[in-house]
Order: sequence, then structure tokens, then C-alpha cells
Amino acid sequence: MAEQLTTTIATISRFHSFEVALQLQKRQALKRIYSGLARRFLKRYPVDAGALQTFPWYQTPLEAAQRLKLLSPARSMKLEWLAKTALDRHIARTLPDCHVFMALSGVGLAAGKAAQKRNIAYICDRSSSHIAYQNELLRAEYEMLDLPYQPISERMIDREEQEYSEADTIVVPSGFAERSFVERGYAPKRLCRIPFGVNLTSFKRVCDRDDEFVVLFVGSPGVQKGFHYLLQAFVRADIPGAKLKIVGNPLGETAKLLEKFPVPGIEILGPQFQPEVVRHMSRASVLVLPSIQEGMALVQAEAMACGCPVVASTSTGSEDLFTDGEEGFILTPGDVEGLAGKMVQLHEDQSLRDTMGTKGVLRAQNIGGWDGYGDKLVALCFALAKARGHDVSISEDRLASS
Repeated sequence: MAEQLTTTIATISRFHSFEVALQLQKRQALKRIYSGLARRFLKRYPVDAGALQTFPWYQTPLEAAQRLKLLSPARSMKLEWLAKTALDRHIARTLPDCHVFMALSGVGLAAGKAAQKRNIAYICDRSSSHIAYQNELLRAEYEMLDLPYQPISERMIDREEQEYSEADTIVVPSGFAERSFVERGYAPKRLCRIPFGVNLTSFKRVCDRDDEFVVLFVGSPGVQKGFHYLLQAFVRADIPGAKLKIVGNPLGETAKLLEKFPVPGIEILGPQFQPEVVRHMSRASVLVLPSIQEGMALVQAEAMACGCPVVASTSTGSEDLFTDGEEGFILTPGDVEGLAGKMVQLHEDQSLRDTMGTKGVLRAQNIGGWDGYGDKLVALCFALAKARGHDVSISEDRLASS
């Protein structure tokens, strides 16, 4: 008789991993989820108490110190290494019997090997681009700006590359992330692209747009998010009466970027609670996200759900979320002229703004929360377990047709 498919998840903090765990739990396929955070910081996720195992001794105090800005980037990186390797060793010692083990990159090397020795399939969950690819992109960007760069440590790059090599499959969230692996020589058949879902329960238009033209940026205003390109493009667009509003926690480099590329009257609003973010998105004329690299920025779909057009780079997962020219515009990273031109175009054509906003709401609704991700992941886990000779079944017939 076939066994019920069971999967164990590992994450250093929260990220998307708890949404993944909830999808598996819906299908009675979650065995356990490990996290480096204490339980009190995970209460908003209704994961069965018996399935959650925390290892809070390193990551929890580290995140507190990072929020209080008590650590230098170099010191923070060293402690992140300690937190990840300690959690990995703990999982390797305590991994329960299951069919599939899925670990966020950085915390699965020892545990993944231990899993495979027990004939458990190992998925490396890389939520961004290939780590060495990411490091090279950012290094070049910081050098161009003549700003100090804290590179990803060689031992962390080596560690993740070992995880990529050991894993049965590498899961990535976007075409951009997938291309970064292919460009580094990985065979496409070793990669599985599953775009993140979006929890849109709280994101919807709650008020009318402002009469003035408002360009909104949501995220950490730094080099990785392409903040410097937004500053240059906003000045170049030179839209009369336009406002640039920044929602997010300023970084140490934010002030340096503003000094290099000053924007008169810019509003740095700092971090905001979700209801206020929703109001900003509802009021804004356009959300601009010109990132250098990230796996998939869900803020784009959240803005679309609020009826706000999006202008983003190809390095944000934008191509997996919306269509260029329909719900917004997609440009190559660093295209200042293009960013400025699209802002001017949206300013001059209110009908276009309205049409893109309406299409964005419909597209966001069609993304369908996290259920689509859950369907595709369970199909992948099912196939990997079968490939290792396990006779498994799932409780719901929700395997994606793809």
C-alpha cells in the first residue's frame, strides 16, 4: 500500500518557507519545518505545533542585533555563517523519516547529505540568483559607484555551490534566477522554476490615486535594489510637480547614494506597517523597482493588486509576474533613460495609467495566492520520491498539469 508523501522543510528564518510549509500541510505532506527563529516570532503562521522545530540560539539574537544596527557588515556575515552551519548540523542529527527534504540554500549541506544517505530526496531551495553570479553583479555595481562592497565570503559561495551540486534538484522562483544558473553551466534539467505565490488578502485598492504624480519605491533603498538608478531617472524625467516617495528601512549606503544623486524634495518614509503600505500603493501613480538582482520581488504583485502600474527591471522576477506593456513596463537593469521615459509616458497618459492599473488588479488576482506554488512543489516532491523508489501517494489530487 502506498505511503502518504511527507516532506521536511528547513529555513534559517521565515522568508517564503512558511508559506511553502502551509501548502504542504494542506495536503497532509508536511512532516516538519525547522527554523532558526524562536517560536514567538513565528506565531502568525498556523503550522501544526508538532511539526515546528526551532533552533533559536544563533539566528534569533543575530536578527535582533541586525535590527538595532549593532553589527558591522563583516561581523554580521561571520555570525550568519555560524547560524547557518549550526542549524544545518542540528538538522542532520535530527532529520525525521520522510521522503523529501527541502532546505533553503545555506542550511542544507550536511543535512542534505544525511538525507540522501537515507534515500530521502534533497531539494536545494535557492530564492535568488546563483550566489557567485549575485556576488559578481553586486561587486561590479559597487565598483562603478566607487562605494565599498562587502563581498559574500568565499566559504559561503563554496558552501552553496556544494549544495547545488549535491541536490537532486534546485528550485528557483523566476526566469532571471534560472538563467543565472544556466549561465554558470548548470543543466536546465537540474533546475525547477516555481514562481512564488502572493498572499493578496490584505492588498487591494483602498483609496483613489493622488492628483499629483507620485513615484513609489518599496524596499531597502540601496545598490542591490537599483535605488541609484531610480534617483537618476527621476531627475532626468523632470516631471513638473512629481513626488518620489520611499517606503523602506534606509541602509548605511542610502545617504551616500542620495549625496551622489540628489533629488530635491524626496520623501524617505522609512518602514511602514502593512495597512500604510497598501494606502501608499493605492495612491501612487507608479511603483518603480530597478533592482540589480533578486529572485522574485513580490512587492510588484502587491502593487498591482492595489491598481498601481509597475516599472521594473528584468532582475526582479517581473517577467514571471506581469507582461511588458500590459500591467507595466519591464526594462534591463541600469537603463536610466528607459526608466525616465516610462515615467514620463505614464505621467502624460492618464488613460494608460488607468488601463495598466485595472489589468494589474486582474493579473494579481489570477496569480492565485500560494496554491499554484503548492501544486507544482507537491508534483515535484512526488516525482523525486518516486525516482528514489518510494511508493507514495498524496491526499489531494492537485498535481499541476505541467
